Amino acid sequence: MPTAIAAGMRQTQKPSDNTDTQCTGQPAPELEMTGFLADLVQYQGLFRMVIVLGIGGTFQIGFQISTITYVNQHVKAFINETWLERYGYPIHQDNLLFLWSLIVSILGIGGLLGASGSRYLTVKYGKKKCLLCNNLLMITAASIMGCSKMSKSFEMILIGRFLCGVSVGFSTPLHHQYVGEISPRKLRGFANSTASFFWSLGKAVGQIAGQRELLGSQSRWPMLMASCGIPALVQLFTLPFFPESPPYLLMHKGDQEGCKKAIRQLWGEGHHQAEIDDIMKEKATVKNIKILSVLELMKEPAIRWQLYMIIILTASVQLCGINAIYFYTFEVLQAAGFEERMVYYMTLSIGLAELLATVVCSSIIERLGRKTLIRGGYFIMGSLLAVITVTLSLQDWYFWMPYCSLCLIILFVVVFGLGPGGATVSMRVEIFNLSCRPPAFVISSVFNWLGVFVIGTTFPFIVEGLKHFCFLIFIGVLFSSATFFHLFLPETKGKSIVEITEEFDKLNFRKKHVSATPNHVMEEGYTFCTRL
Repeated sequence: MPTAIAAGMRQTQKPSDNTDTQCTGQPAPELEMTGFLADLVQYQGLFRMVIVLGIGGTFQIGFQISTITYVNQHVKAFINETWLERYGYPIHQDNLLFLWSLIVSILGIGGLLGASGSRYLTVKYGKKKCLLCNNLLMITAASIMGCSKMSKSFEMILIGRFLCGVSVGFSTPLHHQYVGEISPRKLRGFANSTASFFWSLGKAVGQIAGQRELLGSQSRWPMLMASCGIPALVQLFTLPFFPESPPYLLMHKGDQEGCKKAIRQLWGEGHHQAEIDDIMKEKATVKNIKILSVLELMKEPAIRWQLYMIIILTASVQLCGINAIYFYTFEVLQAAGFEERMVYYMTLSIGLAELLATVVCSSIIERLGRKTLIRGGYFIMGSLLAVITVTLSLQDWYFWMPYCSLCLIILFVVVFGLGPGGATVSMRVEIFNLSCRPPAFVISSVFNWLGVFVIGTTFPFIVEGLKHFCFLIFIGVLFSSATFFHLFLPETKGKSIVEITEEFDKLNFRKKHVSATPNHVMEEGYTFCTRL
């Protein structure tokens, strides 16, 4: 996208792409690269903060999801050894499978608890302070898991995983909201999609660290589980140098000077009047309205379809099959006919493929829009899972069929990263105003972590029972979601929160359309034209 910031250019000017091309004489790709480099310089404070938020945010949950795969055999052996030493006989296989599934899924229970408290603490203390304190919890959890082997206690793994769940459950909605609030409109889609990038980066780093040559060996697996404390330390020492989000400072603290200072630090010097006007309009729209509670949000008819949408968006991500693949990659690939020594390297290729896909998603989300990426992504993923089911069932017929299954699984992950993985995060942030966003993310996180717990608990038994047909349960969800989003999901690309709310009002008030912007917004002629 051509940059809207140039020396002496007023924000109110909105030349089209064709006009820019004619004036400069540059072809579109070259002009877009020039615009990107200009934005990189102009918004360097924003990009630095996005990195810091990502390292302590969705990176952590991606890291947790991937590393648990690599300690699978080692933790099971540790549980068996500990049980034998305590009680004098080996643990029954069914009990071992239950304990392992509990270790995997208890992350979801902790995440559910952490997400439930995020709204209250965020409103009271702000996102920045909450994230700083949350890092201390993650460091504590890492220390407990790292000491589990020397203490001969598999219960410490359960406790550590639970605390990790509380930490990532609390930080993930804060990360999504924080990134969305500190970004200007033209970079909002890119910034929001970085949450998906850091999620994939966490998976890839976890898979690299989990290789047997590094921390995935029998002697070093406690270090692998404890290494989640390193990103927490990085964010703990770097986040204090960055500001609270400008909308929070202006709308909830009434700190106009603090808001302007935060914008200067994040967006650089220049004219940012359009973005400031958006904040002021949102403030006027929700004037005298406090941040809603979860119950108040659920009762509010003007937010009904936004609530439906965020629940279905979250449920679709959880039930699309992506978490099942990452939680139990070993089991899935072994079911596809691969030897155990090969599986370690194949899981790494899957993680790197998704990481590359999320990078591409960040560059195309503002061109194609969120709706296209979500709708098209789920339709393609459903088709791929149907073909994967066929190749898994035919793996004994042809020697090359397992490799075909692997390629399709990688392609499935790539499509998720290109489409729903990044676009869903952006959509969830953009469809709610500041007064509704915290409780909406609590509801979204509850469904998210319930999905993690259910998939983590049940999928090993599904794989054991259905074998080649373990993905059938996800296919119907994918096609149903694609159809629903095609029919009802509005496009949010390039729109302010007021414009997006007006789109949803057409669904919330079908018989009588009600404007999302009250008359007093236009009457209260705000003047906030200071050059920052």
